[in-house]
Amino acid sequence: MLTMKKLYPKEFRDDVVAVARLGQAPITQIAKDFGISEQTLRNWLKKADVEDGIRPGMKQADSVAMRELRKRNRVLEQENEILRRAAAYFAKQLPPKMKYPLVRELAEDAIPVSVTCRVLDFSSQGYFKWLREPLSARDYENA
Repeated sequence: MLTMKKLYPKEFRDDVVAVARLGQAPITQIAKDFGISEQTLRNWLKKADVEDGIRPGMKQADSVAMRELRKRNRVLEQENEILRRAAAYFAKQLPPKMKYPLVRELAEDAIPVSVTCRVLDFSSQGYFKWLREPLSARDYENA
């Protein structure tokens, strides 16, 4: 059975780490006194050492920044793919109403419609209307 991680306030973790760093009692005893597991205390000590520069590793702020950079990189890669495929697609000199199949193709390749429409300056509302009704009443009349 999976157990949920118990979250402790940052102030509590900092206090426990400060007491453990004093070294006046064994880690086992400190963990027991504060009602946490010994492994939890060891993990907190490792994280505190990394944050304080005592031990090599990625600090919390760096980890958050790295996650944001990866996310931004993923979006930029999607935008680049959209522009690359749009250049090839629009080189065919298609009529204006034929732009939405490109959005659908990109959506099938897991590129969000909102990103595609933003990059190509299309109306996402227009795209979804076209999806529901590929031919307008005027198209029927003209045909």
